[in-house]
Amino acid sequence: MKSTILSRRDLDFLLYEWLRVEELTALPRFAEHSRETFDGVLELCEQLAERYFAPHNKLSDANEPTFDGTTVTVIPEVKVALEAFAKADLIGMSFDAELGGAQLPTAVAQAGFAWISAANISTSGYLMLTIANANLLAEFGTPEQVDRFVKPMLAGRFTGTMALSETQAGSSLADITTRAEPQDDGTYRVYGTKMWISGAEHEMSENIVNLVLAKIPGGPAGTKGISLFIVPKYIVDADGTVGARNAVAISGLNHKMGQRGITNTVLNFDGAVGYLVGEPHRGLAYMFHMMNEARLGVGMGAVALGYTGYLKSLDYARERPQGRLVKDPATPQVPIIAHADVKRMLLAQKSYVEGALGLALYCAKLTDLGERELLDILTPIAKSWPSQWCLEANSLAIQVLGGYGYTREYDVEQHYRDNRLNPIHEGTHGIQSLDLLGRKVAQNGGAAMTALANRIADTVARAGDDPMAAQLAAAWQRLVEVTATMFAGDDPVVTMANSAVYLEAFGHIVIAWVWLEQHLAAFAKDGDFYEGKRQAARFFYRYELPKVYPQLDLLASLDRTTLDMQSSWF
Repeated sequence: MKSTILSRRDLDFLLYEWLRVEELTALPRFAEHSRETFDGVLELCEQLAERYFAPHNKLSDANEPTFDGTTVTVIPEVKVALEAFAKADLIGMSFDAELGGAQLPTAVAQAGFAWISAANISTSGYLMLTIANANLLAEFGTPEQVDRFVKPMLAGRFTGTMALSETQAGSSLADITTRAEPQDDGTYRVYGTKMWISGAEHEMSENIVNLVLAKIPGGPAGTKGISLFIVPKYIVDADGTVGARNAVAISGLNHKMGQRGITNTVLNFDGAVGYLVGEPHRGLAYMFHMMNEARLGVGMGAVALGYTGYLKSLDYARERPQGRLVKDPATPQVPIIAHADVKRMLLAQKSYVEGALGLALYCAKLTDLGERELLDILTPIAKSWPSQWCLEANSLAIQVLGGYGYTREYDVEQHYRDNRLNPIHEGTHGIQSLDLLGRKVAQNGGAAMTALANRIADTVARAGDDPMAAQLAAAWQRLVEVTATMFAGDDPVVTMANSAVYLEAFGHIVIAWVWLEQHLAAFAKDGDFYEGKRQAARFFYRYELPKVYPQLDLLASLDRTTLDMQSSWF
């Protein structure tokens, strides 16, 4: 029986037939690996997802963490799953061997972790944050900080968080007020409150490593005065012993519509001991290392939720008899998958989730190859596009199930609620669009845009006279022309006014490119799987890619409708 968590067949196609990740073993970093070890990791992640993570997904949704004023309690199944993942040595999948990691390609690690996210996005959140936290400290921390905090996280003894937001500041980090007072012994005392901090309080690990943004008094104003600190729940002595409780506490838990199984806290620092990461006033630059990884992780989580919802609605559609075919109304009821509109909804889901999974794994491979420029411009898309369109896939999955779809007896309503958080997690669509249009497109003289254009041109050339190649080339050229028009104006406020529309159009064109790549990888191969790939590609080009042209026309007009709207008119 095929899994309804994720498709191993699709992962194999994307990793081996399209991205050819086996070729990465020619690089010194991955020389110890092979297809056999890659397959072993994927199989292990699938087994863990099925045995430890999926069984308590609905249970943790129905039984949120509780706080009695002193202790946060989480259902025991969450800890069991986290320990199983740690005992399998998977937390350090992609880390350096000297840290205890396996030095697996990020593409393989992300494919494996997608099983965990699809099975239980809440429980996987503890792991995702821990891995990203450890990656930041491995890059910017001192050797002592790595020994004290990174190695215990990779061993599963400690978990990690990121503490950025504050109630009065939200995403405007320049306005944070948390401060760090320097001490004679080289440490700092941290004072302030952070909001929306996931995983920051529980009893499932020996310690929790909070990475906290704060300002050192006397530093520069705004974001240039932000520094980064390690503020653990418990003090860690020089020999690695976990000691006394730090002055870190929560005042309450936030109760969300989805992803209810992971604690989400209001975190208070009342003179907590903190350790500076790197240099003073460079904290935001360091934190972007974790934020960008988290953005890609949020995108992959959105993919995973959309994908499992698709598979469950597909399974339902094949088994649920209802209605009769229009051409022969006298026949017995047929499975609803026989109806054209159900096929439309399933094809739409397939085109969204398989396209988005391809983009997520492509970005992971860029990490392995060190192609930062191309990864930078794709990151806001890899975060936001799945958060929008894989959520739409979840909505369509509910529709396929009809009345059953919005009942709690079936999984798809929870997947929708869980995924609805991802358009907000790690920066809203609006923030990602400002990053794309306001920074990534134009930085370094448009070098990243040129790099992406070259990749798309190569795909178009390899596709030859395939009609989809001409469609992609035309859409990309139109996007380039519109981008030039937007930047030709003398008012940056007007240029950026419709950046969210720009992000959506840009993202659709990128996914069209990914689909043409998949179409080429499936070329001339026989079997239902490949026919399904080709048909999903056709669907995206017929139903989805044409949507970008009205958006691009709007952008080219430098429309001021939203700018000119006055608050009193609402």
